[in-house]
Amino acid sequence: MRSGWTTGACAAAAARAAGEALVTGHMPATVEIRLPKGQVPRFAVVNPGSGPDWAEAGIVKDAGDDPDVTHGAEIRTRVEAGPAGTGVTFTAGDGVGTVTRPGLPLAVGEPAINPVPRALIAASLAEVNVQFGGPADWHVRVSVPGGAALAAKTLNSRLGILGGISILGTTGIVTPYSCAAWIHSIHRGIDVARAAGLTHVAAATGSTSEAFVQKLYGLPEHALIDMGDFAGGTLKYLRAKPVARVTLAGGFAKLAKLAAGAMDLHSARSRVDGSHLARTLSELGANDALLYEAKEGAPAGAILRQARDAGLPVGEAIARQALDVARSIVGPAVALDVVVVDRAGELVGRAGP
Repeated sequence: MRSGWTTGACAAAAARAAGEALVTGHMPATVEIRLPKGQVPRFAVVNPGSGPDWAEAGIVKDAGDDPDVTHGAEIRTRVEAGPAGTGVTFTAGDGVGTVTRPGLPLAVGEPAINPVPRALIAASLAEVNVQFGGPADWHVRVSVPGGAALAAKTLNSRLGILGGISILGTTGIVTPYSCAAWIHSIHRGIDVARAAGLTHVAAATGSTSEAFVQKLYGLPEHALIDMGDFAGGTLKYLRAKPVARVTLAGGFAKLAKLAAGAMDLHSARSRVDGSHLARTLSELGANDALLYEAKEGAPAGAILRQARDAGLPVGEAIARQALDVARSIVGPAVALDVVVVDRAGELVGRAGP
């Protein structure tokens, strides 16, 4: 699948073009930048602008085949000479968020332009200095038209980033359907919760289980971790960065996978272990017909319905097993509990304190 470019790479390319225009009076039609791992992509410049002491350029983000909400967004960077001795400084323009909670790699009040994109922008402007001369100090403003609306489709508000999107990226390259990007968001969510002093967070596999567990415990939004399928990435990070109490919430099928030891709960990478589920049902006294369906891989939802109709507490059993697996990874520093819900958002199993 086709890779693309991060918002950070686009902002740096726009800065490179705008810097050249400010110094030379000529805006290039295309521009190259050097990424952290040495790649040198070329970007087309759009919507240039300039004034007596500033210049700005836009780059339309191409995320490749990744379903990135910022794909097709214009990343605009304006540059001007900064006060002497300040180096490269940054502000958030329209559509770029501002950090309002501690726990992120940026101080509260800073524009949500992450450290690596800042370094990439600074390096791109340094190349302008080498090639054309220019100011020793730069002031950079990054904006994204429509960024506030795009941010509503991200986790930014939960992380305390308000007013727009974040300018992100560590390599400059977007890998299609990047698991690493989601896991990074999980880690930052835990960091924000810890920095806020929260003693209870909930990590959920989806929106239905998240809504249930938030209502169950009255948790604030920034206590909710969008774990998705990445149980392993969540639990391993909690072992290194513990929170006093963690609730794992999910649908029956997802947590049945965790109960059998799966760490990646995505349907393409793990399946409900029919043999494990059949053994669990057998211990609960299920009849041969239900055991056969479980072993043969009948849908987990159908197995759950039949078990409940027969009065078998399979949801409770799966919750206990998932709790045991999670505890073996997190260790004793975290008090864990597990909540299992069905597709309608009704409780079917619970284990832990």
